[in-house]
Amino acid sequence: MADADRPSPTVVDASGLVLGRAASVIAKRLLSGETIVVANAEKSVVTGSRTQILAHYTAARARGSVRSGPHFPRYADRIFRRTVRGMLPHLKTGGKTAFRRLVVHIGVPDEWRSAAPQTIEEAKARPSLRPPVTLAEVTVLLGARA
Repeated sequence: MADADRPSPTVVDASGLVLGRAASVIAKRLLSGETIVVANAEKSVVTGSRTQILAHYTAARARGSVRSGPHFPRYADRIFRRTVRGMLPHLKTGGKTAFRRLVVHIGVPDEWRSAAPQTIEEAKARPSLRPPVTLAEVTVLLGARA
């Protein structure tokens, strides 16, 4: 298929979106055949108490062995991608092809600056008394270089 025949990808800005809710909506759209580019993955929010969130991600990172895995990502774009993968049937052909249509970036790359980013209304974080934990904070805890 030539590039002229292929529709342009949908750019989604993940700033202020709850990670799990956004991932589930994106997974559904990927399975329907849409190509999605996610920008600002590090600004997405993880809900829950700060101590439980940090304990969850450190335990996931420490699980397994270096040689045999499971290998849990350290960077925000890869954590976002893996969260979407968990909501796809990634071991089946349809899920694999859908997962290939997902591109996740930290920040906004130059090639997508001119595109009008969409947001996912049902995935927006609700205001709460405690400040939300962003994926950027989680990645610093996991040892990602800035």
